[in-house]
Amino acid sequence: MAIRKVLVIDDSKTELMFLSDMLQKNGYAVKTAQNADDAMRRLEEERPDLILMDVVMPGQNGFQLTRTLARNPKYENLPIILCTSKNQETDRLWGMRQGAKDYIVKPVVAAELMSKISALA
Repeated sequence: MAIRKVLVIDDSKTELMFLSDMLQKNGYAVKTAQNADDAMRRLEEERPDLILMDVVMPGQNGFQLTRTLARNPKYENLPIILCTSKNQETDRLWGMRQGAKDYIVKPVVAAELMSKISALA
């Protein structure tokens, strides 16, 4: 599956701008959301090819939203990369158990993120 459209979910406007800019410079069409409710609205509007999601967010966190999407037949095959400052191995393992396809720790290095996206395609 070719990845062209990415939904970036993060409560930090700075991170949204940084990640969106990075992805757009690498040829991806980007939509953004600042929380789980916003993300669900975006998903109803247009299905992305990939979700890049923060873990620490108000309301439903990234682990919870990943689990919700992974268990929903409509979104179960939609790849999610968790993108977070939570850098413990237990966090990574927990994220993967919730249904994430990969995990990247902030600050994000463009080459590392592009490599992880390419591995999913």
